[in-house]
Amino acid sequence: MKLISRSIIALALSAALGSHAMAGEHAVSQVKKAFTVPVVKAKVGDKVTFKNDDDFAHNVFSLSSVQEFDLGSYKKGEARTVTLAKEGTIEVECAIHPEMKMKIEVSK
Repeated sequence: MKLISRSIIALALSAALGSHAMAGEHAVSQVKKAFTVPVVKAKVGDKVTFKNDDDFAHNVFSLSSVQEFDLGSYKKGEARTVTLAKEGTIEVECAIHPEMKMKIEVSK
């Protein structure tokens, strides 16, 4: 009986740690001066990659108190990634095209 209980506990612990350790990845393209999704729902530790599919440069940044970042300017075909560090809503914009806006909702 004890052996079965220990096995179940070990299996459950392994599954819990394995799922927590594996970060999710999310992709957002930039097309026609717009982000392809208005909202990304993600978890702390996940990565969001922004790919430029326009014929001109974009600059993805956030001044949100949850997480500030500036991925710099990059050309068509290039991509930049941000790792989400903390729970909350991050407002994302393009410094070159102020009409480009989206949100990342980060949970634990």
